[in-house]
Amino acid sequence: MTMANDEPAKGDALYDEIRKTVGEFQDRDAAYYLLRPVGGGREWAALPEVLRPATQAELLSARVKAANRAGRMP
Repeated sequence: MTMANDEPAKGDALYDEIRKTVGEFQDRDAAYYLLRPVGGGREWAALPEVLRPATQAELLSARVKAANRAGRMP
């Protein structure tokens, strides 16, 4: 499943099939979508054809990982 012609809204959770991770849609740059990790971090660019909407389970897992990272920071 791909994003096809439906452009996501800012903040939509997308699963990157290449990186095997969930990112939040930030913007579009030419042929790429810019995603940021759930909970913040460095953006990355991905082609829309390797993205799909994240499942509830994938999004929950990403949020738990983000909370765990935040809890370890001083």
